[in-house]
Amino acid sequence: MALVNTKKMFKMAYKNGYAIGAFNVNNMEITQGIISAVAEKKAPVILQISRGARKYASMSYLRAIIDVAVRENPDIPICMHLDHGDTVELCKQCVDDGFTSVMIDASHNPFAENIKVTKQVVDYAHKYNVTVEAELGQLGGIEEDVVGVSHDDVSKHLTDPDQVVEFYEKTGCDSLAVACGTSHGAFKFKSEPKLAFDVLQAVADKLPGYPLVMHGSSSVLKEFVDLINKYGGKMPNAMGVPEAAISKAAKMAVCKVNIDTDLRMAMTAKIRQVFAEKPSEFDPRNYLGPARDAIKAMVSHKLDVLGCTGKAGECL
Repeated sequence: MALVNTKKMFKMAYKNGYAIGAFNVNNMEITQGIISAVAEKKAPVILQISRGARKYASMSYLRAIIDVAVRENPDIPICMHLDHGDTVELCKQCVDDGFTSVMIDASHNPFAENIKVTKQVVDYAHKYNVTVEAELGQLGGIEEDVVGVSHDDVSKHLTDPDQVVEFYEKTGCDSLAVACGTSHGAFKFKSEPKLAFDVLQAVADKLPGYPLVMHGSSSVLKEFVDLINKYGGKMPNAMGVPEAAISKAAKMAVCKVNIDTDLRMAMTAKIRQVFAEKPSEFDPRNYLGPARDAIKAMVSHKLDVLGCTGKAGECL
């Protein structure tokens, strides 16, 4: 089947209490690892492309890789999504390039300006059956070009549930990324994080059936932190979002969970291990292959955490 947008995915995820994994892709091995996992687990998936990925690999290469994944897996719903689009022009270009979902992130603007910018993207994207994600509130941390508030201020920039209805009614966006205490990057928190489930519940009460999105939701798995540090890396005090919290959010109104850092760490950890254990290795296939396998295993695990294993059929 062809690429799909997020509309049916989110409808079924909300109805049945799970979330769709949204994984960032930058090259062939990452994409293959993700797709191998979702095919084996029979799970729907969102493949996200950031501005950094477009710059690194170019859209033509990334689109060709994703097209192969779609062609070889006709029973798996696959959405191609723009992650953190920062301008109306970029979002329009991605719609024209064949994306089936785009995110416009104008959350750093005042509320009225965020509405104005988001509405422009929605008006354009909906003409082409492309779904739109927006953001309200601000996360912490840093990821590529996305710079959030300081870790100490995350709790001060949570999404205001009282603004959500007005924002949705004036923009018509299809999903909303909410700030509920998560943070971008591998060093998300200084201590055990506590997500604002009350914010998620309050938004769900005001907009029943409306899909929410959690950004900055990698768990920074200890096995990869340990491998990276064991084989020459320096990632002291790396900490992510507890998987129990992610599972809980997925049973609420959260229908999409973004995962990027965990992919990077799985790949880097395995490559470091190969180089350390086999210092004479120079064949890229012999370190990128194990890295791809590590990504597959990690994604397979995440699909279970999100509850979307076996849900591909109902999302077609």
